[in-house]
Amino acid sequence: MRVLIVEDAQDMAEAVRNHLHRAGMTCDVAPDCGTAEDCLAVTRYDAMVLDIHLPDRLGTELLRDLRARGERMPVLMLTALFSVDDRVSALDLGADDYLVKPFDHRELEARLRALIRRGAETKSEDLTLGRLTWTPATLSARLDDKPLALTRRETVLLGVLMRNSERIMSKEKLYEGLYSFADVDVGLNAIELYVARLRKKLTGSGVVIETHRGLGYRMQLDG
Repeated sequence: MRVLIVEDAQDMAEAVRNHLHRAGMTCDVAPDCGTAEDCLAVTRYDAMVLDIHLPDRLGTELLRDLRARGERMPVLMLTALFSVDDRVSALDLGADDYLVKPFDHRELEARLRALIRRGAETKSEDLTLGRLTWTPATLSARLDDKPLALTRRETVLLGVLMRNSERIMSKEKLYEGLYSFADVDVGLNAIELYVARLRKKLTGSGVVIETHRGLGYRMQLDG
């Protein structure tokens, strides 16, 4: 496993690298976004640990740029910011997890392993339901081979529902799919919001998301 640590506090970066090295991971350290971009240009990483406040630009800006060009490497945000708004903002930009300083290095290691493991599991074949196709490798979806304009969270939710089509998925299970290992408290009602957004974008696709009151949601072909 190779991890890129983007952190300008040298002592913290070295402490993280040393711990992960002892855990069997190979780590490179970048003190700013520019150096991180240079590393990414020549090396393929299994995951990135990314601070938000960096000398040349915000880590969230680097994250946004990576996702915009199709880079799906798991990213764990590491920062002193701890408000719910900060966490939700980073997750919506494409972060896979969020750990607040100070933290236990063992927890960081465990979260990274989980992210890398989940990333490997999702690199599988496309899923198809009627005219709808979902590609886990790029976290993208197509309707009749035309790209669907979905946010990252909407795409993840679509994948969970398609993997479990014809099954009723509880809010709790869908929540785990969207926010597992993420240190954020947005509440189960967030699922209702994402389902509503996804339904709207799937209008006319021949695929529906049914609501089963008290049980959850089920995706299936319309009719």
